[in-house]
Amino acid sequence: MGRPFQTILEEIKACQICADKLAHAPNPVVSVSEKSKILVIGQAPGTKVHNSGIPWDDASGKNLRNWLGVTDKEFYNTDYFGIVPMGFCYPGKGKSGDLPPRPECAPQWHKQVFDHLEGVELTILIGLYAQQYYLGDKKEKTLTETVAKFDTYLPEFLPLVHPSPRNGIWMRKNPWFVEQVVPELQRIVKKVMAK
Repeated sequence: MGRPFQTILEEIKACQICADKLAHAPNPVVSVSEKSKILVIGQAPGTKVHNSGIPWDDASGKNLRNWLGVTDKEFYNTDYFGIVPMGFCYPGKGKSGDLPPRPECAPQWHKQVFDHLEGVELTILIGLYAQQYYLGDKKEKTLTETVAKFDTYLPEFLPLVHPSPRNGIWMRKNPWFVEQVVPELQRIVKKVMAK
């Protein structure tokens, strides 16, 4: 088991591993307990989350909670949801949106955190970076294809598109997501939370 869980979380909060590569001072964002039943692995915090320190505290988070069918109170209850992004800090702005999550975070911290989690029943992989890291060769050629075949990764993983409002065009082009994926996601989440 190694070091105590609380020690690992404190080390994440104090992490400076890529401080010299960030546009802003590090502010690692993570919300998880040893009892978390559902893991949410997204990309990295945006500016609003960087400033608040609260994961998914933005329009994307509101969309995500709607997809999950949960209240804010349920989502931020770490007995239900562990929120562990691919990159813990805001990576900065790129040419078309935020930069990718820093590559140092997941290899440095994920296993140390996840080794302490005993009751995870579902891991939600949001976006390409989480899907590449955790599905590897099992993912499809595109994110859309991977999400469309979400049921092939169950019961361990459930891949999702990013819930950013910027993905409105994708949502309109892929109505099957709301028709098929969201109801199944809500069914599984409800079932896991009820245990």
